[in-house]
Amino acid sequence: MPLHNSFKHALRAGRPQIGLWSTLASPFVSELIAGAGYDWLLLDTEHTPSDVPLMLQQLQAVAAEQRRPSSAVVRPAWNDAVLIKRYLDIGAQTLLLPFVQNAGEAAAAVAAMRYPPHGIRGMGGTMRASHFGRDADYVRDADKELCLLVQVETEEALDNIEAIAAVDGVDGIFIGPADLSASMGHPGELQHPKVSAAIDDAIRRIRACGKAPGILMLDEKRARACLDLGALFVAVATDQVLLRKAADDVAARYAQHLGPAADSQY
Repeated sequence: MPLHNSFKHALRAGRPQIGLWSTLASPFVSELIAGAGYDWLLLDTEHTPSDVPLMLQQLQAVAAEQRRPSSAVVRPAWNDAVLIKRYLDIGAQTLLLPFVQNAGEAAAAVAAMRYPPHGIRGMGGTMRASHFGRDADYVRDADKELCLLVQVETEEALDNIEAIAAVDGVDGIFIGPADLSASMGHPGELQHPKVSAAIDDAIRRIRACGKAPGILMLDEKRARACLDLGALFVAVATDQVLLRKAADDVAARYAQHLGPAADSQY
């Protein structure tokens, strides 16, 4: 569990990082996808049945892949100081916090990431992040390697991009296309012209502020366009969609041999 955060340093150097979004809350799946060679893996707890004990196992599974290591990015269910503390203590180095609306909420997230006197993170002397207390320098050096990404997912948040980016300790700003489309009155229409225009503008503004823009975009053409605009951490696939699509495609090829679908009673 190295303290050096290669993902954070890559963003600071302006090197684009290609990621896979994981919503299958299983260490077995985490280890499998870690071997694919993506720069980063998003391990989600906001929209998955994962929690802190299970996430510990997922982090261990990702770390087990040594051929071409991927950086784990953990998404807590909320911008909550207690959740942030718990995920940091089990060894998460990069957090993606959902639904950050303004500079005040971003500052609260930064405070939760840092030990006093610069923040409010509780002191735990024997947690996994410090090698169970064997790393005496962890408390002093952790801030240098922890990476904070915040999500802007509404029109209100887009209006506050510059203020959020100006908060010291925010390393990157992730644009949540699904929630943004709903906020703009086009739920589910991730590529509605107005939504796409807002995303493009947000990427440019985040880069202009000197922070790393990020996004989840499954459409390859659109994902490449976001990279060309300056997005630095882009998730281009999700494990659940890959599995679902592959299963559906194979089933479709054998449709004539499959039994009839059950009648729905709902």
